[in-house]
Amino acid sequence: RGALNRRWGVFVGKAVPFLTKMVTLFIRDGKIRDEEIPGLSKQARLDLEELGPTFIKVGQMMSVRPDVLPQSTLDELTKLQDSVVPFDTTVAVQQIERELGGPLGQFFTSISEEPVAAASLAQVYLATLNDGNDTRVAVKVQRPDVLGTVSKDLYVLRRAAEVFQGLVERFAPQQKTNYVDLLNEWSIGFYTELDFNNEAQNQERLRNLLIDNNIEGIMVPKVYKDLCTRRILVSDWVDGRKLSDCTKDEIAQVTPFAQEAFLTQLFEAGFFHADPHPGNILKLDEPTEDGHVLALIDCGLMASIQEEDRDHMISAVIHLANKDYPSLVDDFMNLKILPEDSDRAAIIPLMDKALSPYVKGGGAKKYEEELKKLYGMDDSSMQSQVGGFQAMTQDALTVLNDIPFSIPPYFAILGRAIVTLEGVALTGDPDYGIIMESYPFIARKLLREDRPEIQSALQEVLYSADGSKDLKLSRLLALLNNAAGSVATKEGAAFVDLDAVPEGGMNFAEGLKFLLSDKAESLRVLLEKEMDTIVDIISRQLLRKGVSEAVVALTPPRPPSIPFVGDIFPASPKLDEVPLPLLLPSVGSNGAGRPSVALMTIKDATELAAPKLTQDEEIYAISLAEAADEFFGPAVAEFVRGEGLLSSQSAELVLSALRSGALGRNDILSGEAVKNVVDFSGRTLSLLRGSSSNTAAFERSMSEAIASLDDVERGRLDDITTEITRRSIERVAERLADVNRLL
Repeated sequence: RGALNRRWGVFVGKAVPFLTKMVTLFIRDGKIRDEEIPGLSKQARLDLEELGPTFIKVGQMMSVRPDVLPQSTLDELTKLQDSVVPFDTTVAVQQIERELGGPLGQFFTSISEEPVAAASLAQVYLATLNDGNDTRVAVKVQRPDVLGTVSKDLYVLRRAAEVFQGLVERFAPQQKTNYVDLLNEWSIGFYTELDFNNEAQNQERLRNLLIDNNIEGIMVPKVYKDLCTRRILVSDWVDGRKLSDCTKDEIAQVTPFAQEAFLTQLFEAGFFHADPHPGNILKLDEPTEDGHVLALIDCGLMASIQEEDRDHMISAVIHLANKDYPSLVDDFMNLKILPEDSDRAAIIPLMDKALSPYVKGGGAKKYEEELKKLYGMDDSSMQSQVGGFQAMTQDALTVLNDIPFSIPPYFAILGRAIVTLEGVALTGDPDYGIIMESYPFIARKLLREDRPEIQSALQEVLYSADGSKDLKLSRLLALLNNAAGSVATKEGAAFVDLDAVPEGGMNFAEGLKFLLSDKAESLRVLLEKEMDTIVDIISRQLLRKGVSEAVVALTPPRPPSIPFVGDIFPASPKLDEVPLPLLLPSVGSNGAGRPSVALMTIKDATELAAPKLTQDEEIYAISLAEAADEFFGPAVAEFVRGEGLLSSQSAELVLSALRSGALGRNDILSGEAVKNVVDFSGRTLSLLRGSSSNTAAFERSMSEAIASLDDVERGRLDDITTEITRRSIERVAERLADVNRLL
């Protein structure tokens, strides 16, 4: 008890004088002057070092926030990443020998005289293994007595958390966050960092995770488990510089690799590195054989998130990225941040004010600028600043008093990881925004996975927000481009525009290849039923308009009238109303058996086989034609609309599709003779009507797209085409099933 109280006294003895000095300077000058900042920063860093590992961790986390702290402060705090005062190497060697159970030379042929890095919990030496190859390794040795120091620190912080919890319960009883539980969650993670056996398992698991998910650009060094104990960890040595020693341009260049790795850990595996500060991310001096340029080290603090919570987070990112705050309220309820009986009308406008500036990116500095704009605070007008501050304070009080939000305990570690990684990215790009930058990853995940939860999120993105059951092709095209990293935005480039196809996005060949790849499994499952609808609508429209054109073309003209006498000859019969023997699909075999004969008019047969489109279907057909126009040009759009079906241009389009292979490789189209007929027909049409640039471009586009597919993707296209054809035949056969047959 006495030792704990003494530790509390040490903490107060450091914190109170420092805070008193800052308050005094602020009262004297109205601000902290620039010339005072370097001295204060150095003192803060020295105080954190003297306070020990727990407080050094806090300094490390703040060392990557250029949006919050001035550069001179960042320079000082960066020293806490791996330049903490080391302990004696003699002590380290004794600990290595004690942990491994033998003399140093039994395991290593050499070891550096001084540590190459010293951090809050351990220091690292460069050594060579006694394996006959002198393999270079990093030997991580835990600081002596660190467990006792950390335990005392966590006791001090817990006392502070209990005091703060009491104040919250006294003055903001609506708030349900248990800050003691948050600290406990963080403390558990801290204690696991002190067990290097656990870190070795984490490092091996993370290494395999990145390999299994084919993550490019970043690797995790191999661990030698037989040389790892609770206080010693041995892994492959990598030559590189920590990110804090790299230029801003270098950091910006490698940020996408670190981001992709983190998002994969968080949303794919639910197992993520919770301490990705610049000292734990090394830029390699030379790329590895696999092309990796970064190394992720120090896997002591890892965390896990359940799949259900990951799904809710994915939904939240989608809604936050496209400014759908009503749906975001539901996400927060699912994540237990808000209770189910929350006042939605009060929460949604406050969400807009609090979250919209964050989505725009740029960290704390840009957030402050956006808030000032939002509340009309002009730096040149004291009146506007006072009024804006009053409005902001009122909103803050509303949040504290009327909205009973709570922060789940696991957010303590997740929040730390996100804050740290975002800080690294902001160093390279001052306008970085993690929500918008992560959206392409989310889009790829939506397209790839076929779990019901992901399918539901995908449907929400692809279908209209107005409740329509029809797929919006503009959203499909936009999502495919989003997955490829091209995102159209709205409201000053702050939010994703779900309905806009980005300019300069992927072309048809790239879209088709992506759609048939392993990356779009979820989308293909969702589109399976949708393709039936699309084919049915287009085929009905084509059949109805084609029959109408054919009837008009084949009906003989009315005989001329005789002057002064009039029409003495009967009008020509309407061909579509004359009963004829028609060949129909067989009954009861879904059209697969021998065809049968029925006596009926062409009009009746058409009405049964291709019912008239409803109003919603007609609107959908228009959107299909617009998409065809965007991808293939006006000639294809006219064909989809059913215009000029009996023209030579329409025939040439069909032949182009056959030649390109877009209609699949099946028995109907096989054989050299059929190929010759198709080619001859195409050449003949070209000679008769001249060259069509639209049709030639269509065929070229289709041929290039088909040629870009590998065998697996081409096989999928053939299977899809065959299946759609089979279902279309079955559908027509079912519609004609009740027709009386003669034969």
